[in-house]
Amino acid sequence: MEISTKDVFGAPCWVSLMARDLATAQRFYGAVAGWTFRPARLGEAFTVAELDGVPVAGIGALAADLGVPVAWTPYFAVDEADVAVDRIRERSGTIAVGPVSFETGGRGALVADRDGAVFGIWEGPVSADWRVGEGQAPAWLELRTRNAFDAAIFYGEVLEWATGRPGCCEVSYEEEQVVLRRGGEPVARLNSGPVEAAAYAPHARPRWHVHFRVPELEPAVEAAASLGGRTVSDVTGNATERWVALRDPDGALFTLTTSRKTESG
Repeated sequence: MEISTKDVFGAPCWVSLMARDLATAQRFYGAVAGWTFRPARLGEAFTVAELDGVPVAGIGALAADLGVPVAWTPYFAVDEADVAVDRIRERSGTIAVGPVSFETGGRGALVADRDGAVFGIWEGPVSADWRVGEGQAPAWLELRTRNAFDAAIFYGEVLEWATGRPGCCEVSYEEEQVVLRRGGEPVARLNSGPVEAAAYAPHARPRWHVHFRVPELEPAVEAAASLGGRTVSDVTGNATERWVALRDPDGALFTLTTSRKTESG
């Protein structure tokens, strides 16, 4: 079932990989995450990744055409793409592509915040069942940036976070992170970090980062290595989860996470 972005404005509504080669990306993520793929309504260059028949993410063979890095990108729901783009420009953000109209009736744009973290905006129909943290959707979205408070102000003004408008996302400060919530449930975290060393550690540059669930880490990491991926962090964990950051064969960064409860059976 589909709803309008007006119903979930300001919230993450999709994640998409801009890949160089669609078949290579499908082979890699199919083996690593267990996804299957079907054609998307946006055209031949797009597919939808599914797990157990439920949409997880989009993959589009767009990086070469657009001249942009291969990367996972979150999209945020907006009432009007043109208005959101104007807000981004007014606040010294960057517009890379769009807004572009699609046959599905939606309009989207690829943009960046003041520190260069890339994200997308989307106006139009979205899945009513897709929500970060639930079902087969990504487990988590994370912004790694210079100053989380400054970033929260930027995104809040662009996406109408914590404005008092009925249905808007709320922002709170928890455990030294800025946490974005929709309907009381966390959907993203904004983290300040040491980005000065970005030239020596590209994974530390300001960016949005996507966390995907897998039943077990080690088999997924082995599958990634066998198909040209590599780990960029040690396996880390807490009382409930374990996770590891990887690059796919084209260099796109992402994190795999698993529940300790799932791993223990």
